[in-house]
Amino acid sequence: MAERAWKRSRSASAPKPVRLGSHVLVELVTARGEHERLAFDIVPDDQADLAAGFLAVNSRLAQAILGQNAGSVVPYRVEDVCEVRVLSVADGQRLPPQEIAANRQAIIQKAVSNSDLENAVRFALSVDVKWGETDPEGIAGHWD
Repeated sequence: MAERAWKRSRSASAPKPVRLGSHVLVELVTARGEHERLAFDIVPDDQADLAAGFLAVNSRLAQAILGQNAGSVVPYRVEDVCEVRVLSVADGQRLPPQEIAANRQAIIQKAVSNSDLENAVRFALSVDVKWGETDPEGIAGHWD
């Protein structure tokens, strides 16, 4: 019985490698020595939403850190970033697929609405230039 408890405590403290479903805290390091911390869960590509903290498993960053443990430093050359440090790895939280789909749909709707607003303002500006008396700024104030 004591042996089982020892095995459980040993496996609980064993380092967890980064994998699909992990919650990861990393630090991106630039060539100038600047640091930026990011926390995210690694999820299947169709559930990715970095703004909500969900990184696609096939993204460049996820591919660079998969299999690494906390404390690892991995070369990662993207723009001015030169390495990524894995600060912690834990089990991630899974959102239900319906919630992921709803979040994605809300983001898409917001983007479409912003695009429609920009088009309406452009149209109003072109009308104002030609015929006058159109208030393009008033459109944004009444946009739903």
